[in-house]
Amino acid sequence: MSNLWKTLLLCPAVLGATIAVSSSAIATTVPKAENLQQTNVNKTDLLIAQVSGTAAVNPATSAAPTSVDTLDEVNRYGSEGKGDSNQVAQVTSVSQLSDVQPTDWAFQALQSLVERYGVIAGYPDGTFRGNRAMTRYEFAAGLNAALDRVNELIAAGGGGVGKEDLATLQKLQEEFSAELATLRGRVDSLEAVTAELEANQFSTTTKLVGEVIAAVTDSFGQDTDSSTVFQDRVRLDFQTSFFGKDILHTRLAAGNGQRLDVGNVDTFESTQTFQIQPDENFSNDIKVDWAAYDFPILGQSRAYIAAAGGIHSDYAPTVNPYFEDYDGGRGALSAFASESPIYRIGGGAGGAVNLSFGKGGVLRPTSLTVGYLADNANNANLNTGLFNGDYAGLAQLNFNFGDRIALAATYVHAYHNAGDGIFDLGGSLNSSNQATGPIVGTTLANNPSSIIGGGSVPLVTNSYGVEAALRLSDRISISGFGAYTNATLIGRGNGDIWTFGGGVALPDFGKEGNLLGVFAGVQPTLRNLDVPGNPNFSRDYGVHVEGFYRYQLTDNISVTPGVIWLSAPGQNDNNDDAIIGTLRTTFNF
Repeated sequence: MSNLWKTLLLCPAVLGATIAVSSSAIATTVPKAENLQQTNVNKTDLLIAQVSGTAAVNPATSAAPTSVDTLDEVNRYGSEGKGDSNQVAQVTSVSQLSDVQPTDWAFQALQSLVERYGVIAGYPDGTFRGNRAMTRYEFAAGLNAALDRVNELIAAGGGGVGKEDLATLQKLQEEFSAELATLRGRVDSLEAVTAELEANQFSTTTKLVGEVIAAVTDSFGQDTDSSTVFQDRVRLDFQTSFFGKDILHTRLAAGNGQRLDVGNVDTFESTQTFQIQPDENFSNDIKVDWAAYDFPILGQSRAYIAAAGGIHSDYAPTVNPYFEDYDGGRGALSAFASESPIYRIGGGAGGAVNLSFGKGGVLRPTSLTVGYLADNANNANLNTGLFNGDYAGLAQLNFNFGDRIALAATYVHAYHNAGDGIFDLGGSLNSSNQATGPIVGTTLANNPSSIIGGGSVPLVTNSYGVEAALRLSDRISISGFGAYTNATLIGRGNGDIWTFGGGVALPDFGKEGNLLGVFAGVQPTLRNLDVPGNPNFSRDYGVHVEGFYRYQLTDNISVTPGVIWLSAPGQNDNNDDAIIGTLRTTFNF
């Protein structure tokens, strides 16, 4: 009896790992398991998908294949060996299998299959798991891989394949002819399904990423006279890649959310992320609110070009993990807690580069980031355009120490036309003084010249910020920031604006995918104004305290209740505190 015959009959578990070997007759024509979610397949289909090399399968004992839930089977088989890698490595020596010893009864059989035929593959963790049972279908899949390898050796001139081995394989092929035929039939069916999906897919280069936010929110305070509102925002981002590592964003957005009243106070401290809208009329009109292209240069370095809707956090690390969600619906509730206000200075069209040094850390590799964005780059009027209107130039050094600590030092130089806010994402004030203008901070911090005689004047600002993040463990993250802005009121004088904040995030709190966050700080506040006449104004610090809990209902739906407390809104202790309550539901797809 040949070694091959002994191996296949006395050690059926040998082929339990052989199943992971790619075969020309089956494996190379089957889509990966993650692409099978929309097909009606059973365990055998999933087993064949694993042959393609996505992961080693679980050769657990089971009955003949029946129709089962596809996602359950993907999780069951795909989780085997998960950790180091999802790729199954071909074994060239038995010594590579950590749980196979020379004293094992099947050692010589394994050694023969490895050295003579090369049809053994280990699990990603370097084990063979030879004591596991297997079904006839699993054995047939492994047998098919062995047959293909023998055929390759014969086509190459024999390769040491003897007549005894060929006779053994012929007997096995006859014994498992029904199973092999079933497997090939399922492959044909999967090929047909795959061909149909490819023929009807939206695009080979573009995928659609969507987010829908529906939020019930209200503000409470002694002087607050507001109603409970139900607001929404929808984003549809068409993400196109031309060579795999680049991405072109074409985003459509619509919404009706606007910041809440916090008493008889003119302030922008109450803005929540879903209230940052592309439409100044808040009427759910659809607009292209972001068109940008991000692509690699020089290794891990990247370049960024925005034709519309660009903001600094698109390309610069904000060093505020878990709270930052790019004004989406999965991070902090408020615009202030999601990132340092220094990244809110300016926006629009322009470009940036992120020059990386070394390997990645807690957020991105240590790097130098520089960028330039113009608010009204499309407008050819005298005081607008790419260089003559509102603009903001950013420079930032990003430092990562291992995968636990990240630091950043940020500088932003900007110009603001008279009446335009400083922390405005590149938007201009509309007739209602609403969200298309400033996003965070008090009115005085956004337009210091508003309290001096003669009306508003253009501003030149120089802002300096530091940001830090510390990941104590996989379940605890601490982050914070501080920023100072010197505002030059052209022809009038100077003002000083301060802001700082910090928070603790507990990811997977109570359940995987959940997030508990607590954040506190002071929004941008005008602390000093050095102008003729020395106008009188309140310099009080108003405190922002926020708590939220994102509960992940499913992979695509989350619900986030939260509360925001604002003391001394409008940087005036005489104003009553305000409390904002929100229940946010986010759908991601």
